[in-house]
Amino acid sequence: MQRILFIDDEPGIRLLFGDVLTQEGYEVSEASSSAVALKRLREEPFDAVILDINLRAEHGLKLLVRLVAEYPQVPVILCTAYSSFADDHTTRLAASFVVKSCDPSELLQEVRHVLSGRKPGPAMG
Repeated sequence: MQRILFIDDEPGIRLLFGDVLTQEGYEVSEASSSAVALKRLREEPFDAVILDINLRAEHGLKLLVRLVAEYPQVPVILCTAYSSFADDHTTRLAASFVVKSCDPSELLQEVRHVLSGRKPGPAMG
């Protein structure tokens, strides 16, 4: 079973997308902040990360840079309510980008695309 870490400070969004991913057979862990996310990544293996760009305590793009540097084998899918971030040069570090207002099936499609052909990676850190 492929494991996904969903990082978003909005519980409703984590619940909505987490349920969709779980129903499709993914194991989903949640993190409401960068600190919680980094702790989970140190302790558990994940096949992908879904990251909200607008975390309250820390901008998600800063966390993206850190994730890519520390966990290069784990692809990151950026998720945001603001499509204008898609043009930020930092977003190019991500494996994919989706707008939060998308149909949950669009996020599921991106997850499938990013994870296709990947084997579970070990926890690192």
